[in-house]
Amino acid sequence: MCKGSSSSWGKIALFTRKFLFIGAKDGDSVKVAEPLDGPIMQQYCSLARESGIWLSLGGFQEKGCDDEHLRNTHVIVDDSGSIRDTYRKIFLFDVDVPGGRVYKESSFTELGQGICIHIVGCLAGSIGTAAFTKITGQAHWEILLRARAIETQCYVIAAAQAGKHNDKRESHGETLIIDPWGTVVGRLPDRLSTGITVADIDLALIDSVRAKMPIAQVNYVHFT
Repeated sequence: MCKGSSSSWGKIALFTRKFLFIGAKDGDSVKVAEPLDGPIMQQYCSLARESGIWLSLGGFQEKGCDDEHLRNTHVIVDDSGSIRDTYRKIFLFDVDVPGGRVYKESSFTELGQGICIHIVGCLAGSIGTAAFTKITGQAHWEILLRARAIETQCYVIAAAQAGKHNDKRESHGETLIIDPWGTVVGRLPDRLSTGITVADIDLALIDSVRAKMPIAQVNYVHFT
């Protein structure tokens, strides 16, 4: 899908979180983890170079410091096939819902520097990758994304896993692109659709929204 895309529809392609593999049980991903200079990532670097497009690869299973751990790593590859940046997840997803699913990401994942749902200052856009569960996604997914776009006054691009992966895991789906005003400007035909959605990033709109609502220039008074 990426080959030739730089001339046909875009400059960067965003992949979902865990774009390579979702296991049936905790820790399955450790078995397929590779270093950043391993054959899998090198294939994606070649794809970026041959297609003339940047790639945002969310949730790459990077090999950890030992055979029992991995790193949840977001990798940015430029159009020359070079890795330009990496971010490793720091807030690991541990949940134990009474009568529901128990998930302990910290049991097999090393802490990193940052990825996923962190709120950060940004100039033009925020790239998000996700594998939201069906239950949390139905309640929170679009609401949170639109809120992030509004409060940061930037584009939010959220590529999402969709559908049932195995007997224990089902992702909410609903890939979205949202502008700085909180308007959805790109989405797939329905929540469980797979494919590509495209939108233009209008830098002038970012400037306009920030000029009309200069949130970054607000001075806060702190009481002690």
